[in-house]
Amino acid sequence: MKLYHHPLSGHSHRARLLVSLLGLPHELVEVDLKAGAHKSPDFLKLNPFGQVPVLDDAGVIVADSNAILVYLAKKAGRSDWLPEDPSGAAAVQRWLSVAAGEVAYGPAAARLITVFGAKFNADEVIGRAHTLLTRLESHLSAQDWLVGDHPTIADVAIYSYVAQAPEGNVDLSGYPSVTAFLGRIEQLPGFVPFVKTPVGLAA
Repeated sequence: MKLYHHPLSGHSHRARLLVSLLGLPHELVEVDLKAGAHKSPDFLKLNPFGQVPVLDDAGVIVADSNAILVYLAKKAGRSDWLPEDPSGAAAVQRWLSVAAGEVAYGPAAARLITVFGAKFNADEVIGRAHTLLTRLESHLSAQDWLVGDHPTIADVAIYSYVAQAPEGNVDLSGYPSVTAFLGRIEQLPGFVPFVKTPVGLAA
């Protein structure tokens, strides 16, 4: 399978992280966002939204990072990473929605300002990030993983942008349970780090 990605994209990192954690053979294809490769006719055939990541599994095309996480877990037959029972599946889906919502409009948006020059209101998105982190801290103070007693794709979906939140001037020092959670993910066999950018609090 081929994974079209960009190394500075947290959405891409989610997909790259899970394919590595699952030990699935894959080829990484870097998409040059600065050159506009994601808007080229060939790439738009893969994803009309012009976004990375995109997975090409022998002609089966899957776009959207969270959709790729679901596909990879199903493809590998790993119900530990994506529960089959209604309660577990729903709990994972809840966090995928958080990744697409509160994470995207909080820590991810804050990082887009410093890394890519996005024109968001910094105070607003940093405030959203801290609201999310407060909720994560409360949840993770009582358990090691977001769903159940082992890692799932929910944890992968949340990890990348939270881990690099300091790049967007979001301070993680007041969230010890979140920091410990990030460390647990980084200790998993097959973990691949998200490229660090020396900006914001990480400068």
